[in-house]
Amino acid sequence: MSKLGALGAKLYRGEVGYDFVGKRFLWYGVSILITITAIVALAVQGLNMGIEFKGGAVFTTPKTTVSVAKATEAAEEASGHDAIVQELGTGGLRIQISGVDTDAATDVKKKLAADLKVGEADINADLVGPSWGEQIANKAWTGLGIFMVLVVIYLAIAFEWRMAVAALIALIHDLTITVGVYALVGFEVTPGTVIGLLTILGYSLYDTVVVFDGLKEGSKDITKQTRYTYSEIANRSINGTLVRSINTTVVALLPVAALLFIGGGFLGAGMLNDISLSLFVGLAAGAYSSIFIATPLVVDLKEREPAMKALKKRVLAKRAAAVAKGESPDEAYEAEDEPQVVAQGRPGRRR
Repeated sequence: MSKLGALGAKLYRGEVGYDFVGKRFLWYGVSILITITAIVALAVQGLNMGIEFKGGAVFTTPKTTVSVAKATEAAEEASGHDAIVQELGTGGLRIQISGVDTDAATDVKKKLAADLKVGEADINADLVGPSWGEQIANKAWTGLGIFMVLVVIYLAIAFEWRMAVAALIALIHDLTITVGVYALVGFEVTPGTVIGLLTILGYSLYDTVVVFDGLKEGSKDITKQTRYTYSEIANRSINGTLVRSINTTVVALLPVAALLFIGGGFLGAGMLNDISLSLFVGLAAGAYSSIFIATPLVVDLKEREPAMKALKKRVLAKRAAAVAKGESPDEAYEAEDEPQVVAQGRPGRRR
């Protein structure tokens, strides 16, 4: 068995573990700081909306010897607007200019043909109206709203309303951070970005549900015992799925990192940045929120219940009594569990 596998087995059995729940206010503080930074970035810099949302023109040229830098300068001079130029695999160029209407596009096309030394008829021009981008945005918001409602309903039925609320907060947390990163780095927001954002919601929810499922199983008939408090069982659930969460996240991040850093950065395929950045940041944020945010929030909500308060009081009282008798808490629990072992047909321990 590998070292990671052995660690996972020990975490699952509760032999080792990290107190995630006990340090939850530290994680809350980190998340609040990151979220505030994201909101400030959105307020100050805003999002760099792509041509699909602002409207404009996209010109595709045949093979040319003109460099990207010179083509950018020529496009901006011809249109009077900022231009984004990308080199295609065919040797041609893709020139994206926002704010260009139908009448202006014809003049821009003529000037580009002259500056880039290609035939005007060989340049393909596609016009995008801002209303199309607005329709995409509205549909994305509608889809997001429906998704959130369905998530809350499902989790409230499958688990309980506290877990539904915690999962919803975690999803909003992931979206805010991802959008804030887009504002900070200035990457364009395109339909690919929207697809990436919707994709990470499913991944984040999956990771959260895995932890919640372990918590639901571990907290069954919790008030009938006096060994663990609810927060301790929640912490054991997180530790029990920790290695699985890490493995899943790493495996998911590796291909996305290749798209972002190699495809978009090293190879210069800028269009890959649209979806890869949202996936990369969202996957990392989703793994973080399922461990450090969602489950601790459930604990905070659950331990407000009178039954959980009473359980915690009994557990702490029993541990204090064991210490007063000079026993370790484990010995006290073994004595408590012994009658059940005998009832199952196993020989009891003699004292």
